[in-house]
Amino acid sequence: MARVLIIEDDPFVRSAIAADLTQRAHAVRTVGTALDGIREVSQHSPEVIVLDLGLPDLDGQQALKMMRAVTTTPVIVATARHEEAEIIRLLNAGADDYLVKPFSCEHLAARISAQLRRAGPGSAASVISAGGLRIDLARREAVLDGRPVELSRREFDLLAYLGARPGVVVSRQELLTEVWHQSYGDDQTIDVHVSWLRRKLGETAARPRYLRTVRGIGVMLDPPR
Repeated sequence: MARVLIIEDDPFVRSAIAADLTQRAHAVRTVGTALDGIREVSQHSPEVIVLDLGLPDLDGQQALKMMRAVTTTPVIVATARHEEAEIIRLLNAGADDYLVKPFSCEHLAARISAQLRRAGPGSAASVISAGGLRIDLARREAVLDGRPVELSRREFDLLAYLGARPGVVVSRQELLTEVWHQSYGDDQTIDVHVSWLRRKLGETAARPRYLRTVRGIGVMLDPPR
């Protein structure tokens, strides 16, 4: 079973897909617009997203770009276009897979299963532990010394990325690419988020506990021993 989010404006298609996937034991949520989809992603952390590109509120590629700014969850794009250039453009924009309309529910279910296999068994329930810090990736929760830490979406993503690489210095460019999903940007944005994250972890740059900045290189999570 997986948590699947369907973003599709046609209510008949939406209900048919939801009914089929529910019968296959998936937990399905559905919305009809891109903006509602983005809200669902941030609140319920689906494991697979099926994104129709013909939505009423946003262009498909714009919706995909916004989706990639808030999640790394696999996105299967449903498109009416089958031209190779269009497919390449969507994959480069952040799609993990695509289906050309019309498609069968059986075909969609197979693509969802393929994405779940790539994610690996148990990946959605993994918990990162570092010293007194626990990061629950599935619940998107962080606990420090037994107390919950209230984090924004981006703060959590940053902490989870560093927490998965303890003792490894991660460059600002890598953080920009993998956490912010941007090929370029302002290093100050990262510095500000690191500063906010430090404050919530009860530390400062002068007296770090978990987050250490390596001047001119990047940031690493180095739990106290």
